[in-house]
Amino acid sequence: MESFRYYVALLMVVALPPALLFWLVVHPFARFWRRLGAAWTHALLWPILVLGMVVLFSQRGWLLHAEYGTSGILVVAGVMLIGFSAWMLAILRRHLTLATQMGMPELSLLRAQRLLTEGIYARLRHPRYVQMEIALLGWALIANYLAGYLVFLGSVPAVYLIVLLEERELLDRFGDAYEQYSRRVPRFFPRIGRPAPRNGESA
Repeated sequence: MESFRYYVALLMVVALPPALLFWLVVHPFARFWRRLGAAWTHALLWPILVLGMVVLFSQRGWLLHAEYGTSGILVVAGVMLIGFSAWMLAILRRHLTLATQMGMPELSLLRAQRLLTEGIYARLRHPRYVQMEIALLGWALIANYLAGYLVFLGSVPAVYLIVLLEERELLDRFGDAYEQYSRRVPRFFPRIGRPAPRNGESA
């Protein structure tokens, strides 16, 4: 279990910051990346991201120096959160293709793309990010490393900024349809005890 916790923390520290950086670079300059094309975008950005991962991996000794041991309570809580996030991911996959999950719509010049407003997207505008944050918290609890907790805490404002940038890009892509959708449906927290607003209703 000790080795498992270590590798979970290592993966969080090495992989997550570059992944968040990718979206922080893509969304503000979506029009430029579209003109460049998805293949060139990934070809240019991924070597930089991999380099960042290599640098973080090389610093793993001091990054992962603080750990708090295996906690049965935290492991159980983490497994429950990961299970819930896996359930959310299964629902999301009914609506999202692999290309969508990899950000291809943001990098495509095709304008005839459909705005998702059904299913879980009738309750939350950004269920992918909610699912990801729940999973990250679950893994951080299981790992029980200081770096894992810091990565999770740092991901919250980073994801919020990514969402703001993504919404600006979605408004550019879908116009009034997205503006009306954003008025009806909350970003992260579903309305409890109320049906999802119908088209034409305000939030």
